[in-house]
Amino acid sequence: MENNYSLEGKVIVVTGGTGILGHAFVQAIAEAGGIPCILGRNETVAKERAAAINEAGGKALALVADVMNEEQLTAAKQQVLDTYGRVDGLVNAAGGNMPAGVLQPTDNIFRMNMEGMKQVLDINLWGTLIPTQVFGEAIAATGKGSIVNISSMNSKRAITKVLGYNMGKAAVDCYTQWFAVELANRYGDSIRMNALAPGFFLTEQNRNLLTKPEGGYTERGELVIRQTPFKRFGHPDELKGALVWLLSDASKFVTGAMICVDGGFSIFGGV
Repeated sequence: MENNYSLEGKVIVVTGGTGILGHAFVQAIAEAGGIPCILGRNETVAKERAAAINEAGGKALALVADVMNEEQLTAAKQQVLDTYGRVDGLVNAAGGNMPAGVLQPTDNIFRMNMEGMKQVLDINLWGTLIPTQVFGEAIAATGKGSIVNISSMNSKRAITKVLGYNMGKAAVDCYTQWFAVELANRYGDSIRMNALAPGFFLTEQNRNLLTKPEGGYTERGELVIRQTPFKRFGHPDELKGALVWLLSDASKFVTGAMICVDGGFSIFGGV
């Protein structure tokens, strides 16, 4: 039987591939037979992750680039093409939050750090658009492929404090739907774009915000758990199945969709 969930031999670029969730994405692609190209600013981590896959009998490539730098991305794309001759997919996992984009409850709402908010919005929105412009062109030349953006619970619900991140991910959702239609108009069902929307997963960026060093949850962590029907945070490995599905032919009639992997957070009314 044909395995539509296989990524055998597919060359897939993962931006943010040196992060925690990015690591799970890279592993998922390799486990499904694909060739992950691990793109990030941390050269050491990118090379370590690629080496681990290669030593285990798979194929992987480390790429060093900033997703906001088109020149670096173009050089990375050429490195992929020189090595494998094509690009079959893209996972836009780069993004995140930073302190300058956070508005604390005691801050003056009319004196917020506008530059900080803009920086967070930019890294999430333009950090998705620019790599798509660069690597998407190579996917179009290949003739068939799948692009997966990373959305968030923040895009659909008002999550306090992180306004810049909320705006950035909401913009990613709009872009995903708009670009999916444009891709279909130009390439039919050959090139698809969807979004994966994780719920609350513990990462280095949010660990201190959600958990206490001595154990247990912070006040904010408790609020998240109460709003999550599964009553726990997600584990990065729990994103693998949805990602492979979106990248594979098993989802070949799916485009412009946002797939929530969130323990029920997005559907729970709190009552």
